[in-house]
Amino acid sequence: MERILVIDDERAIRNTLKEVLEFEEYQVEVAQNAEEALEKLKEKAYNLIYCDIKMPGMDGMELLQMIKNDELLENVPIVMISGHGNIETAVDAIKKGAFDFIMKPLDLNRLLITTKNALDHKSLLQETKVLRKKIATKNQMIGQSKEIEQVREIIAKVAPTDARVLITGENGTGKEIVARLIHEQSNRNNRPLVEVNCAAIPSELIESELFGHMKGSFTGAIKDRAGKFEQADGGTLFLDEIGDMSISAQTKVLRALQENEITRVGSDKTIKVNVRVLAATNKNLHEEIEKGTFREDLFHRLNVIPIHVPALKDRLEDVPLLVDYFLNQICTEQGIKIKTINKEAIQELQKRPWTGNIRELRNVIERLIILSNDKITLENVKNYV
Repeated sequence: MERILVIDDERAIRNTLKEVLEFEEYQVEVAQNAEEALEKLKEKAYNLIYCDIKMPGMDGMELLQMIKNDELLENVPIVMISGHGNIETAVDAIKKGAFDFIMKPLDLNRLLITTKNALDHKSLLQETKVLRKKIATKNQMIGQSKEIEQVREIIAKVAPTDARVLITGENGTGKEIVARLIHEQSNRNNRPLVEVNCAAIPSELIESELFGHMKGSFTGAIKDRAGKFEQADGGTLFLDEIGDMSISAQTKVLRALQENEITRVGSDKTIKVNVRVLAATNKNLHEEIEKGTFREDLFHRLNVIPIHVPALKDRLEDVPLLVDYFLNQICTEQGIKIKTINKEAIQELQKRPWTGNIRELRNVIERLIILSNDKITLENVKNYV
């Protein structure tokens, strides 16, 4: 239930607001001045504040500024109320961070609409904050090993450039995270990062997916469609598992990289594109070139800056950090108390081969969280891993 704080020196106004809002099933508390309100704000969290402007002692505008300067309270919407206000007062209140301004005598409909809008706004801010936190934590490379530090150093050097990067490594090592970090640290980070999993798209559709198509160019092409190159214009295109791309599509990708232009399937018109290409593969492309399944000229176009992401078995010293990270991340996502793990259990995890790398480790930690009690033990690891 949303909790609302009403601050007004007039008892009749406090009681009226409390009565009306409680009828709408909000939890309402009142304060007769700014000092009492500050005490309440220290004790409890509120979803919305109604605050009178003219009050003895500290007035509402001063209180508004104090609240907006407090990191813990700055996102709480505040609606200013006054019986002596004018346009200038309202504008000043909004400039100082108030969500809205309403005049006395209070209009019931306006009050309820404002309350709903303010609470919706607060909810949206919270969701955005959670989403940003998830995004920020999602694209992290956890570890302090020499191998991971070397990858970080290369990312820092290459990201601000437009150089193409070929990211190699086993499945589950985090190649896509490297691509996202390069994009985030690049000059193109205000433009899209478009990801394509070349292994997940049938060979007969890969060209349409990458370059787009014209209406009627093949069965099912019911309208013109822009491809991934066009969608990534001005930004970054990440071609994941490029070792699984057909030779035909490789030829067109090579042309796009050479000439910075593409042609939609079913069209003879060229379209200029400005795209930085990052590619990743778990295959040995030198072997694929020898077998004739990968073009050598495309390899050299993509492999301007090679980044190899080490397997987990080559950086076992990072396992404790990764375990701690996944414990916090998964417990937070599932809304449960964060579990701990003892030293012997971590040491046992460091002995494992981890053929699935980071992805496998995360799955194992999730399993241990679900099946273990508050503390994950050596016995848990032996039983469930």
